[in-house]
Amino acid sequence: MTATFAPAAADPATSTAALAATDFPRLDHLHATALKLRGRVLRTPVWQWQTGLASTLAQGTEVWLKLELLQRTGTFKMRGALAVIDALDAAARTRGVVAASAGNHAMAVAHAAREAGTSALLCMPRHASPARMQACRDAGAELSLHDTIHEAFAEAQRRVETEGRTMIHPFEGPLTALGTGTVGLEFMEQVRGLDAVIVPVGGGGLIAGIAAAVKQIDRRCAVYGVEPCGADAMWRSFEAGQTCRLERVDTVADSLGAPYTLPYSYGVCRRFVDEIVRVDDDALCRAMHVLFRDLKLAVEPAAAAATAALFGPLRERLAGRRVGLVVCGTNIDTEGHARLIARGAAQAA
Repeated sequence: MTATFAPAAADPATSTAALAATDFPRLDHLHATALKLRGRVLRTPVWQWQTGLASTLAQGTEVWLKLELLQRTGTFKMRGALAVIDALDAAARTRGVVAASAGNHAMAVAHAAREAGTSALLCMPRHASPARMQACRDAGAELSLHDTIHEAFAEAQRRVETEGRTMIHPFEGPLTALGTGTVGLEFMEQVRGLDAVIVPVGGGGLIAGIAAAVKQIDRRCAVYGVEPCGADAMWRSFEAGQTCRLERVDTVADSLGAPYTLPYSYGVCRRFVDEIVRVDDDALCRAMHVLFRDLKLAVEPAAAAATAALFGPLRERLAGRRVGLVVCGTNIDTEGHARLIARGAAQAA
């Protein structure tokens, strides 16, 4: 039997401390966060996929896409960044924020910091997309470039200690999950009666928030996470029953390349996520090609992960069901996109 929870009245005066001081994002806190973000993030549209490859699915299967790639800065990341920066007091805003990221998170922090009137220092690997780095500079952020993402994180932590900046983590923490959970709230309002939602997984910040929202609205709706085989920290954590660290990350989906899981996001995922599945890079490229061919969506590899899972390991299990796919981002240069969809087309031939 479907268990539906009536949304609590959202109180705009709810303190940030109260919103964060729970072991998972509560539904009333999610609604309060959505109210605070209203007008500052976009309520991204949904679209039913009825053409091309979708027509090959079992009869009765419905596929709905949550087009979060149309969000400000091109990904869902603005939701979490704003939720965290909103929590800063005046003194913390004066000291500024710092983040380590290869791109999407950095762009979101840069824009959120500018909106909040605070400074942002972004520690990025030198190999990050030049377009993403320029977008951060255009938003007024200062960049600190490093040879590896590990060195970038180390420098970000040093700036916390020496300058008193607040670290905005790319996926860990209750405020981040409250922000990402607003994706789930919207999706469940926009498409009633979903049987399953499939969400890309990097560090777990996106799926933690979405899963908490989905399961508190409709417990029968399954939530599946999908990771690349070469960056499967959450899958391994589920198998081990604890957080884990990867020795190596190897995937075309750089936005899903978190080398470890952390306690908060992992704990929320264990509570609300039904299963984590894995797909290889070829499947991601094929899904990118299909999304471009069928729906004219130019997505980065991470945003194709849910599609790859539906047409791969979850195809038979979700036959005849109403399925939601989170299409999480589109920050990829034209040359890289062309190369990867050509790889996908060759695989599909």
